[in-house]
Order: sequence, then structure tokens, then C-alpha cells
Amino acid sequence: MNSDLSSLRVRDIGEQGLLERLQRFCPPEIIGDDAAVLATKAEESLVVTTDMLVDGVHFSDVTTSPEDAGWRAAAANLSDLAAMGAFPLGITIGLGLPGDIKVSWVERLYQGMSECLQKYNAPIVGGDIVRSPITTLAITAFGQADPNFIIRRSTAQVGDAIVVTGIHGASRAGLELLFNPQIGQHLKTADKAALIAAHQRPNPRLDVIPILQEVLPSPCPLPPAPCLISGMDSSDGLADAVLQICRASKVGAILEASKIPLPSAFNHWLTPERSLHYALYGGEDFELVLCLPPQAAFTLVQKLGAGAAIVGKITPGSTVMLEHENKKIPDQVLTLNQGFQHFS
Repeated sequence: MNSDLSSLRVRDIGEQGLLERLQRFCPPEIIGDDAAVLATKAEESLVVTTDMLVDGVHFSDVTTSPEDAGWRAAAANLSDLAAMGAFPLGITIGLGLPGDIKVSWVERLYQGMSECLQKYNAPIVGGDIVRSPITTLAITAFGQADPNFIIRRSTAQVGDAIVVTGIHGASRAGLELLFNPQIGQHLKTADKAALIAAHQRPNPRLDVIPILQEVLPSPCPLPPAPCLISGMDSSDGLADAVLQICRASKVGAILEASKIPLPSAFNHWLTPERSLHYALYGGEDFELVLCLPPQAAFTLVQKLGAGAAIVGKITPGSTVMLEHENKKIPDQVLTLNQGFQHFS
């Protein structure tokens, strides 16, 4: 990039100048009006989600390049669509920026978002930019789903198996390595790189939806028959996801600590207690946590392959219990206040 251009500040070109530069990341036939019009298929439901990221809370220059911050921001929203059983149509971006931030930083942020979105043919279709003392990124993602295949938190049934679509704890471990590189000095280079990539470039599990549709071709029959699937993503940690599902569905759960899939690098690096803590509360793994009948769960895990696992079951009541195969460690009741919560 030309050095003169790389030193440009947002205040040097203003809102319209920045918008003009960023419009090249958007399809020209969609942007330019007061709102975007996205064509949806007949008999499809429009699914909308919004996520906000704040500098110093969700990303920082210490751990995340602008490109990686953009990728993670897009991935977080696409993960929310995947958790609903929806496929992405596009996103809009609300951007709050200090006037002295470099234009090149903003362009690199958009480049990272575009790289993630291009994998799923999901364009940037608009947004808004305002002055802000702190860099803030608010993304609204639009998706479409079969109305009979919407995944909700509130439909878990007693007896359902709890499935995770991949390993947990990797993103938190990657973040720790970025903050404290010396703690990973005994890790293999490939293992360290994989853990850092899990934090900086997570992949939303949109690939799970077609497989799930094969396993459960009619997951939500007409009432009063129960819906055959419930779930959400694990962006705030595995424990949080199970607790949120149970609270919405008015059920309890048992998680088996030994069944939770962890990165193999943990075996030679972290204590079992620390490994489990990362998996339960680390967050930002962006896997799906799904509750479905046991046979369907078994088939799904087989089709998904390595990393996917049945980690527990839905039970009567409201208690979510973590059970340890090694009875030397006492069973533990899980609660929402054990994980990260904003303002706590």
C-alpha cells in the first residue's frame, strides 16, 4: 500500500470519503439507497441477528490484526445464523470510529470480513458510520431458513442427547498464547499455530446444517408433536450454551466431563482442571450445541466426524450437573454466573 495512503486518517477524508472507499467491498447493485433489498425464496423464513464488538473488550491490537478482527466479527454473526439453522444472505455494518484512526486499518478490517463472508457467498450490503471515542463494530446478519427447520433454544426434550459439533477450549487457549507467548514454549509449532488460529480465524459451523437436515429431514412436525431439535452456538462457552438451552426449555441436563472434546495439545500442556475450565467457560469456539433424540445424535456425530461428540443428556428438573468419571472429583452444579457476563 502506498505510504501516503496508509497514513491517511478517517478525519482527513470524512464520512463520505470513507463510505466511498468501503463501497468497493459491497455489490454495486445492492448498495446506494436507504436500505438493502434482499430477495428470499418462497416459503423461506428471514432470520436476522445483530452482534456488537468493542475495541478493548472483543478485540485488541495486542491479539488481533485488523483482518482477523474483521474475520471474527463476521464469523460471530454467521455462527448465530448457523445456530438457528439458517444460511446467510448478507450483512450490514454499523461502525463507530475515532477520527484519528487510520483509513488503512478500517480497510483491512473490511478485508477480513470480506474474506470470511466470501466463503459463504454473503455480501456486505450496507451500514452506517459515526464518530466515536472507541472503535465499535455492530453487525446485523440476514439469513434464510426453512420455517420447519428453525433451531430454537426452547424445544429440548427430556431424554435428548446433547451434541457438540467440535472441540472446545481452543479459542481461549489461543488467546492466552497471544497474551503470554512464553507459556506455550513447550508446545509444538503446529499445535500453537492451530490454537491461535482457532481464536483469530474461527469458522462458523454452517457446514453442519445440510448434514443435520439429512439426519432430521422433518425436525419440527406440526404441534402438538414435539420439535426434534434444540440448540444454540457456544460463543459464550459450552456451559453457557447448555444452561441457556435448559433455562429456555425448562429442563435440566447432565454433562459428562470425560466426553467433552478438547484439543489434543492440552494433554501435554494444561492440567485437566484448566483444560475443562477453558472448554466450559472460555467461549468463542463458535461450535453448535444441539439437543436431539439419541439415535439421531449418534448418526449426526458419525457424519460430522472428528471433534463431534455426545457430551450429555437432557434431564427432568432444572439443574445442570457436570459429572466426573473419576469420582475423586466431586460432581458440580453449573450456573450462568460462573462464566463471562457483561457488567458483572
